[in-house]
Amino acid sequence: MSPDHCPARRALLTRGACAALIPWTGLGAATGAWAQTPPAALRILATGPGGTIPDIVARRYAEQLAAPYPGGIVVDNRVGAAGRVAVAALKQAAGDGRTLLLAQGAVASVYPFLYPKLAYDPVTDLRPVSVAAEAVLGLAVGPRVPETVVDLRGLVDWVRANPSLASYGSPGVGTLPHLMVALLAAEQRLDWTHVPYPGGPAALVDLMAGRLAALALPEGLLRPLQAAGKLRVLAVSGPRRSDFLPGVRSVVEQGFPMLEMREWFAFFLPGEASAATAEAASRAVRDAAQQPALQAALAEAGMVAVASTPDGLRQRIADERPYWQRVMATTGVNAE
Repeated sequence: MSPDHCPARRALLTRGACAALIPWTGLGAATGAWAQTPPAALRILATGPGGTIPDIVARRYAEQLAAPYPGGIVVDNRVGAAGRVAVAALKQAAGDGRTLLLAQGAVASVYPFLYPKLAYDPVTDLRPVSVAAEAVLGLAVGPRVPETVVDLRGLVDWVRANPSLASYGSPGVGTLPHLMVALLAAEQRLDWTHVPYPGGPAALVDLMAGRLAALALPEGLLRPLQAAGKLRVLAVSGPRRSDFLPGVRSVVEQGFPMLEMREWFAFFLPGEASAATAEAASRAVRDAAQQPALQAALAEAGMVAVASTPDGLRQRIADERPYWQRVMATTGVNAE
């Protein structure tokens, strides 16, 4: 939606907040903890710029969340610092249920081990709401890598033989795409240069232009470009082949089980939000995740709609933290 077609833009969008005002449809009264509050817009803070997976997930959910939010929905892209800019904006927001964060799970499970001086406490500043979506990663190469390289073992051998040409991009230090390749480099003892970008699309441009050798991203961003012959996906990070890229072998199939990982995204409220507010928001997200239109829209981006209770999300974060602590120790990745 362009600014000219969004009348409430001046009142609702600040600091470059983007498109996605979804008007109230009149389908019944608001539900949950905000049922008696005057209609006000729900703001969804997305950690990535337009066209990235966080932006896509936020907007597809926004399309399905109109009924519980009578003031409409705004997707506010707060880009920078691998999602920490958006987390900072959430930390400053009121806990009334009118500001949600849609972020990669790394902001709660990975970053405590990545940033020695993290500017927020994932336990007290982020109130879990629900998981939103999952995807496996794909590891792709561009024209800088010879076409004779067709799998991970071939890529490892090429990087070892061509350290001056070997570089890999990521959508930011400490993101799962970065950690996937960093872990491969550490396990194989490779001299492999990391080039961080402010999001996946910018890195894709350099990969396809031959300025990068390799790049890991959620497979949905890579699939159409592979189909067009602009890059080659050598592996996916799941335990088995993806339904979206059935011709690409998984990391487990190729003998690299340590690279098995899944990128996931979740909704959070400010830490001061009540348990009742979190549960009301979670019910809305869980209902949205069951809608065929949302499932189909996320599938187009290589994502699977997944939802949970607040406690389910909290437990997932707790379960993953020991793994990421080991990954940080193995890779030596440190953002400061």
